[in-house]
Amino acid sequence: MGIKDIALTGVGNLIRVLPTGTVFLFQFLNPVLTNNGQCNMSVNKILSAIFIAVSAFSCCFASFTDSYTGSDGKTHYGIATTKGLWPSTSSGSVDLSAYKLRVGDFVHAFFALIVFAVISLLDSNTVRCFYPAFESTEKVLLQALPPVIGTIAGTVFVVFPNTRHGIGYPYSSSDSTQDSEDTPSFHILRTS
Repeated sequence: MGIKDIALTGVGNLIRVLPTGTVFLFQFLNPVLTNNGQCNMSVNKILSAIFIAVSAFSCCFASFTDSYTGSDGKTHYGIATTKGLWPSTSSGSVDLSAYKLRVGDFVHAFFALIVFAVISLLDSNTVRCFYPAFESTEKVLLQALPPVIGTIAGTVFVVFPNTRHGIGYPYSSSDSTQDSEDTPSFHILRTS
């Protein structure tokens, strides 16, 4: 594999494990729930806190989901457990015990949670709503912490790629050679 292939594979793995959908939803709904950072009513704080907690759970939960193509040709989703993938509806000839829970799943869940926590808790609307004095006194921390955490998490995700194909990231034919053999696949280009 060339440098370009390694970089693109790393970026693909990074996109697959970062909580992009949850972050998008957070960026869309947070200004509404926090009233653009002006939480005059306690209902704004309560709704915002519930939304952040549910979104954080979503980031962690996604690290423990996986998908496979069943004997019927359809993509099936499940949750990784110590015994394999659950629920195991119509798996056919697919060995679901190969999808057991691994230590890497917890590492990826932890870093996905940290990335989301930094993004959500240091968002300007969240800061103004929950801890407004923090914005003026810790401006450097608010600016420096997100890129530092993002770099650390991104490095972990690229160096230790996740082989799960969770909800929203179905199993593709190009993944089968990498996951089954853990060896790089080479493609020969023909010129006519």
